[in-house]
Amino acid sequence: MKVRFWGVRGSIPSPGQVTQKYGGNTACTEIRVGEKERLLIIDAGSGIRNLGNYIMGNDLPKGPIRAEIFLSHTHWDHIMGYPFFTPIYIPGSKMKVYGPVSFEDDPLEEVVGGQMKYRYFPVNLGELASEVEYIRLKEDPSIDLGDGLNLKTKLLNHPITSLGYRFEYDSKVICTCYDTEPFRNLFITDPEHPDYDEAMAYEGEEVAKEQNQAVEDFFAGADLLIYDAQYTLDEYRNGRVNWGHTSMEYAVEAANRAGVKKLALFHHDPDRSDSELDAFSKIYCEPGKYGDTEVFFAQEGVEIIL
Repeated sequence: MKVRFWGVRGSIPSPGQVTQKYGGNTACTEIRVGEKERLLIIDAGSGIRNLGNYIMGNDLPKGPIRAEIFLSHTHWDHIMGYPFFTPIYIPGSKMKVYGPVSFEDDPLEEVVGGQMKYRYFPVNLGELASEVEYIRLKEDPSIDLGDGLNLKTKLLNHPITSLGYRFEYDSKVICTCYDTEPFRNLFITDPEHPDYDEAMAYEGEEVAKEQNQAVEDFFAGADLLIYDAQYTLDEYRNGRVNWGHTSMEYAVEAANRAGVKKLALFHHDPDRSDSELDAFSKIYCEPGKYGDTEVFFAQEGVEIIL
């Protein structure tokens, strides 16, 4: 399997001189599987536009485009590039778009394609020349995608439904976990509080531990884990709890505990400059400093071969 990053930024695109090295596009990751280079795309942030242009030059000359897009969730920074993904306008192209939705009455097609209405965009969803199939996903321990490729999905902790993906092929494993933050006890834990309930406080603590362990079990032993690490621990604790993102420290510690081989810290804050990420690299990415896991900050254009 081969992985290439086309967008590694979170929340909103952040182009400019201070983000040129790591990139300013929002989430989009390309995975190629097997000798036939089956094309999987994780998220359709603004980075998918450049990926689409690459596909037009690299894949289309070989025949009709086939692609499978897996959306971690439907927040705008993870779907905003979809209308600019050129292959969806090409006759003969066939796409499968997988992902969760948070509202039972809204199909995935409407959630993703709702941005392609004339009030927002000059092309309506119904005018696409490609063939697109939308497939709703929930948490599932095993989904056979064919040709030896298996998928496992895991519910994560985010303000809307978000899924982690675990792709297994030919003894190699790639996992994605974004957007997410550690589960925590939602009940009152202060015994002096008038609404404190000891049983509920204990149960809440146990549930949080179980869910955090379940996430680590989900990516255990992965050859590559791409993990939301938008904040430092100090930033996270200073007003960013419940925003749905993880600290770098927690991501590294969890990956180490789970025996992950390579950890790509992902979903960089839009205000994070190249120089800041370079400085963080000296702290978190020094070989052996934080265990056996190889840690690096995801960067647009970088390719990883497993």
